[in-house]
Amino acid sequence: MTTLMFVLGIAVFVFGLLFSIAWHELGHLSTAKMFGIRVPQYMVGFGPTLWSRRRGETEYGIKAIPLGGYIRMIGMFPPGDDGRVRQRSTSPFRTMIEDARAAAYEELRPGDEKRLFYTRKPWKRIIVMFAGPAMNLILAVVIFLGVLMSFGVNMPTTTVATVSECVVAQDEQRDECRAGDRPAPANEAGLLPGDTIVAFDGEPVEDWSTLQARIRDTIGPATVTVEREGETLDLRATLIPNQVAALDGNGGAVEGEYVTAGFMGFTPAPGIVKQDFPEAVTYMGDIMVTGVNALVALPSKVPNLWDAAWGTAERDQDGPMGVVGAARVGGEVFTLDIPAGQQVAIFLFLLAGFNLSLFLFNMLPLLPLDGGHIAGAVWESVRRTGAKVLRRPDPGPFDVAKLMPMAYVVAGLFICFTLLVLVADIVSPVRLAG
Repeated sequence: MTTLMFVLGIAVFVFGLLFSIAWHELGHLSTAKMFGIRVPQYMVGFGPTLWSRRRGETEYGIKAIPLGGYIRMIGMFPPGDDGRVRQRSTSPFRTMIEDARAAAYEELRPGDEKRLFYTRKPWKRIIVMFAGPAMNLILAVVIFLGVLMSFGVNMPTTTVATVSECVVAQDEQRDECRAGDRPAPANEAGLLPGDTIVAFDGEPVEDWSTLQARIRDTIGPATVTVEREGETLDLRATLIPNQVAALDGNGGAVEGEYVTAGFMGFTPAPGIVKQDFPEAVTYMGDIMVTGVNALVALPSKVPNLWDAAWGTAERDQDGPMGVVGAARVGGEVFTLDIPAGQQVAIFLFLLAGFNLSLFLFNMLPLLPLDGGHIAGAVWESVRRTGAKVLRRPDPGPFDVAKLMPMAYVVAGLFICFTLLVLVADIVSPVRLAG
């Protein structure tokens, strides 16, 4: 049964992956058609075509390798200086440019002269290229908000998990009590595992972050109101100053940093907590910031990936993960011994994170990514506006094809990185349980 659920999880993830890719390309397709650009092909995947159908002037299809997708637009690059779209050169870099330019004019038909991508105004081209990543962003936002507000998220609650017997400064890095250690205020007050704290000094508390802040800000006597086996009890505790972990802006502990604050001496029990809309938006914003930071830190993760793939190093559980690794995690989700609703929530979070990654990665201003085409259109708009202000001749469309040598380098690096992640996902996979 476990194997069956694991395979089912992988299959569902692959379906979600294909949907995310198709959704991305639909953004490009719909806006291109809206602006009158001819689109001969809309494909999900790469490699051999498994299925295709022609509807109107566009062929729609699915290819064998579900690692991406594309739409093919006529006239992605302007013709050369001589007005020709096909020419050859002995320079390998020049040949790259010419081949890219020639490919942009494949299947050119009579009447297509006014339906070329490069002839559209820069703002229209920006919309067409941004529409794909934007679809991934929209999907990620909808999933994140839906999960946070309907299923909730696993986080500390105001229910007590354990009560410390004595006071131990967190920077001492020990759990056991020693002779002479002072009893913990929570222990002295009679707090028990399973108690739910509902008020602190007479003020209601509904979440852990509020309770944690109140405890840290209090030194001295305090009244802690708890619910225990259906009864409400007021416990008297005398909080003391102690060395505790410093917190980041999201309420998480900062490793290796400590501050002096009020201390009570218990750990909160984790639980699934639904978020209201403002809380969900804040939580989602934190996820996006984390995603941006992860993208910036991506080059620094390569050594660990290399050592995990070809050496004996442990895989960084917070490091980059490829499609194979994500599919494996998707399979593991369906084997967890947790309620089905939580399995669905975790799986949807995984899919939303994948779509957020697609958005962030595609917005990098590098060819052949969508962000590279957007950057080219923005630069063309700046050049033309500057020429108009300075009353100089219109410089014409910016020839993005001239950047193709750089695009091949970027594509080569991306392929190498993808292969490295693939090997690491197989040899030393990221596991859900860490």
